[in-house]
Amino acid sequence: MKSVLIVIEGLPVAKGRPKFARRGNFVTTYTPEKTREYENRVAIEARTAMRGMEPMTRPVKIDIQIFLPIPASYNKAKAQSCREGKTVPTKKPDWENVAKSVCDAFNGVVWLDDSQVTDAHVSKRFSDSPCVVASVTELDLQSS
Repeated sequence: MKSVLIVIEGLPVAKGRPKFARRGNFVTTYTPEKTREYENRVAIEARTAMRGMEPMTRPVKIDIQIFLPIPASYNKAKAQSCREGKTVPTKKPDWENVAKSVCDAFNGVVWLDDSQVTDAHVSKRFSDSPCVVASVTELDLQSS
C-alpha cells in the first residue's frame, strides 16, 4: 500500500468561488488568482513528497490538518490556550474549502482524481507556524 505525507508551509487558502468575465458576446469562468497560485504551490509540494511515485489508482483515505495563525490581537493567555489546543479556530476559512483546494491540487499528482477519496478526516487548529499537513494512504479496497 502506498502512503505519502505532504506538508504545505504557509497560510492555508480556501478554494475561491469561480469568477465570471464577459469576453465579447461570451461569458467565461475562471478560478481566482489566489486560489490558482495556492493550488499550484500545493501540487509542487505533492510532487516533491511523491518522490517520483505514480499517482495512486485505488481508493484512498486522507487526513488533513489545517493550522491557522494565532491572531495577533489575542492576549498571552488566549494565545497560549490556542497553542495547547484548548481554543480552536471557528472563523473563516471553512475547513471544507481549504480541503477542496488541497484535494483539487492533488488530482493527477497524488491520485488520479479526488473521487477516489472514500475516507477523510479534517481538523482545524491554531499554530505559530501556519500550514496544512496531509496524509494520504491507498486502501486495500476495490473500486466500483
